[in-house]
Amino acid sequence: MRINFKQEELIEGLMNTIREKFPEVELINVAEGPEDPETLWINMTAPEDEDREIELLRFGSGIVADILLDYGYHILIMPRRKFRRK
Repeated sequence: MRINFKQEELIEGLMNTIREKFPEVELINVAEGPEDPETLWINMTAPEDEDREIELLRFGSGIVADILLDYGYHILIMPRRKFRRK
């Protein structure tokens, strides 16, 4: 998967904005969507609290909607839970 300079810049800005409000969230990786290689999935750690995760999704959806409208890049944020070993 190749990400161009503008996409890289937008993803960095997206993560910086998200981390301002959700400092516990970290970028895991960027992957192409399984159904459409033009869609970028931003895999990130999910907050431990489920309500906070929902808030993250609501907050992030506004940002990625603006990216789609302003630049034409379809980006989805994908919070991923950490697996705990017993």
